Amino acid sequence: MTVNIEKMTAEIDLTKNATYIVKDGKVELVPIPPTGYGKQTINWQAGKPCNGELSSSFKF
Repeated sequence: MTVNIEKMTAEIDLTKNATYIVKDGKVELVPIPPTGYGKQTINWQAGKPCNGELSSSFKF
């Protein structure tokens, strides 16, 4: 038995600091915190990313 898997490719800019999610063959850029500081939390369900939470902080 031979399994033929179609290979999909995408180009991303490696000079840009970013977080990407790949779901069902689509690449999505995760938004950055508006202040430039914070965290991104990704939740998974059934082996796939399902939603995320974005929180910001600030420096003194």
